Amino acid sequence: MVDDSSLDGSEKEEIDSSGGGFGDMASMDSIESRWVMQDDDESEIGVEDDFDGTGLESEDEEIAEHRLLRTGARVDSFDVEALEVPGAQRNDYEDLTVGRRVLLAFQTLGVVFGDVGTSPLYTFSVMFSKSPVKEKEDVIGALSLVLYTLLLIPLIKYVLVVLWANDDGEGGTFALYSLISRHAKISLIPNQLRSDARISSFRLKVPCPELERSLKLKDKLENSLFLKKLLLVLVLAGTSMVIADGVVTPAMSVMSAVGGLKVGVDAIEQDQVVMISVAFLVILFSLQKYGTSKMGLVVGPALLIWFCCLAGIGIYNLVKYDNTVYRAFNPIHIYYFFKRNSINAWYALGGCILCATGSEALFADLCYFSVRSVQLTFVCLVLPCLMLGYMGQAAYLMENHADASQAFFSSIPGAAFWPVLFIANVAALIASRTMTTATFSCIKQSTALGCFPRLKIIHTSRKFMGQIYIPVLNWFLLAVCLIVVCSISSINEIGNAYGMAELGVMMTTTMLVTLIMLLIWQINIVIAIAFLIVFLGVELIFFSSVIASVEDGSWIVLVFSVIMFGIMYIWNYGSKLRYETEVEQKMSMDLMRDLGCNLGTIRAPGIGLLYNELAKGVPAIFGHFLTTLPAIHSMVIFVCIKYVPVPSVPQNERFLFRRVCTKSYHLFRCIARYGYKDARKENHQAFEQLLIESLEKFIRREAQERSLESDGNDDSDSEEECPGSRVVIGPNGSMYSMGVPLLSEYRDLNKPIMETNTSSNRANHQPFDASSDSSVSEAEQSLDSELSFIHKAKESGVVYLLGHGDIRARKDSWFIKKLVINYFYAFLRKNCRRGIANLSVPQAQLMQVGMTYMV
Repeated sequence: MVDDSSLDGSEKEEIDSSGGGFGDMASMDSIESRWVMQDDDESEIGVEDDFDGTGLESEDEEIAEHRLLRTGARVDSFDVEALEVPGAQRNDYEDLTVGRRVLLAFQTLGVVFGDVGTSPLYTFSVMFSKSPVKEKEDVIGALSLVLYTLLLIPLIKYVLVVLWANDDGEGGTFALYSLISRHAKISLIPNQLRSDARISSFRLKVPCPELERSLKLKDKLENSLFLKKLLLVLVLAGTSMVIADGVVTPAMSVMSAVGGLKVGVDAIEQDQVVMISVAFLVILFSLQKYGTSKMGLVVGPALLIWFCCLAGIGIYNLVKYDNTVYRAFNPIHIYYFFKRNSINAWYALGGCILCATGSEALFADLCYFSVRSVQLTFVCLVLPCLMLGYMGQAAYLMENHADASQAFFSSIPGAAFWPVLFIANVAALIASRTMTTATFSCIKQSTALGCFPRLKIIHTSRKFMGQIYIPVLNWFLLAVCLIVVCSISSINEIGNAYGMAELGVMMTTTMLVTLIMLLIWQINIVIAIAFLIVFLGVELIFFSSVIASVEDGSWIVLVFSVIMFGIMYIWNYGSKLRYETEVEQKMSMDLMRDLGCNLGTIRAPGIGLLYNELAKGVPAIFGHFLTTLPAIHSMVIFVCIKYVPVPSVPQNERFLFRRVCTKSYHLFRCIARYGYKDARKENHQAFEQLLIESLEKFIRREAQERSLESDGNDDSDSEEECPGSRVVIGPNGSMYSMGVPLLSEYRDLNKPIMETNTSSNRANHQPFDASSDSSVSEAEQSLDSELSFIHKAKESGVVYLLGHGDIRARKDSWFIKKLVINYFYAFLRKNCRRGIANLSVPQAQLMQVGMTYMV
């Protein structure tokens, strides 16, 4: 967080023009609201920020005040949310009917459970390639390992625990990071505002038995730069493994399913299997653009048939071959398995973990569905069918040790082979989509939190914002997937790489969920440590097995993950340096005062919307506009698109306005706050209209609340109180000072306002008389004059001022820093999607100026 002293104390505190309340006060109009006084210590706002109690950005002024609190809230029409998603709420799935929940549970089969559902195709094959079957007890031991891995990781860890660590319905590595970011200021980019914490979806009500420990942990995280960087590195490493998983999952699922042809047709060779797999993968990624809801309804029945086939084949084999495999539920057989096979049994763990592949997808794809629908489907259908399927394969292998290399397809009854082979290939294609959709969600989250270059994101659902498609990433994953399939033809080698990617994500999730338990859930520390020791310990044992076989193919995943990690870290590092440099070089208020209300140039009629990333202060790029252009618009609005660490910002709480400098400057700031799953797809005409409407409401509300403050002072008994020692809290909790000019330290710049406030202050100590009427009349005239000025400026036209701020490393910087900033980060920034791309602005209304910062 940038220190208070580095911020100019000259901008008025934000006033939320939308007027959104805390979620339950959004239906009352501002005129009907009543006002009450509240002491500072009774305020519901207890979030630290760079603003002092007066509501002004001040360096050292500290005054104890009362607050004027309005109990109602009005609904604002400044709604610039994606047109497809009207009326977005905290969670799309909170108030669903029973029928809708059943439908969602049905859709989860095709989106969430495809990966874990196809694991029986290859789990035993990979296990027994590392530890060949020598006797029946080896089969029982392997089955016992698989059953308890299924119960421990997918069921207990993910379904019963991790799913509840969702971020307002969002799952995945970055959702966990976002959840932690809301409770501790761990972001390395210092753009947090106090007003962010007043978003209704930002704050969580937490229990308090372990509050002291939680606060200590929060302080350590916020005050330690090392811990912040360590946590970021952990999250980026887990995210890079998710992306790698999105590459390996399609390769493994499709090749294992197509490989069944070698069982049914002796003439099929591995080269033919590879070519057919390539064709299937191209078809698969081409269908990704049709969206999750559409595809979920289409592939849901196919996965239902697949799970029924798993259970049916399992029951058939149990009846026909050996139903004593139920002995595998006794964990003692795991011990016997390791005792007989020693080192080979340890290698077999790399194949055993494949039965839990897709566990992370249960969490990462949560944004597409509700927690209850995922839990219901897994416990009632997926888990029983998987267990029956594995037990059936084990029963078959008890009598047919030689078929261990193709355990699933060899165990299919002869008459059902070809139908099951067809369904298996369909299921494999569906499973391949599971981690792809999870990767889309994770990339969007990381982009919004400043850890990945901006990409074009298409929202495939008009109702649910979380359902997205990223074209560039889709084709990139396809290209890398084809390289993996063509270069590694062995299922066993791909399986080892698959296990490494899955375990990398699992271990990251375990550590982050443990932190959430301590910081947010505030549960007993013994439970949190037990969770960490048990699950991280088990995952490390599995990881030691796959890392020992890194030369078998896992190195591909490691290399790919390192590349993706490098891209994300470089982007975050460059973005952090650029933001900090913009904060340091922003224009000072002394300079603005010296320039005067004309800003040292000609003020041409019109409105200029200057897009920048600074949440406070006047960006240096504005000075570049002043020196580059022959004139500047009569009204300038600094528009800051800011992502906050929440899934979605309610529309009526999205926009904040503040006045920059005094009225005569006609400078304003608009901060548009978005969550990481909010859609931004606006028409520029609608954006302009709504922006102007909101600005007018802001100005009217400013005048109204000044009038209310004046009336309140008439009734006050505390005549000795400093007129600047009162603040107003708007409906959403926004504050600004009452009884002082907007910029008291620059009174000479706006004498009419000074006169108005002087009259108002005198009224505080005098009975109501004609002087108060004169003051009201002057305020009304000032309001009408400013609104008229806005209308004339709007009629003259709106121009979008885009400042492209690039960074270059100084000549005396280290070579590595020069390489990272001047080449890698510059390449990423040049090829990423511009923020203005969401607005279809004609070229005639665009004006761009470039500026380079030396860092």
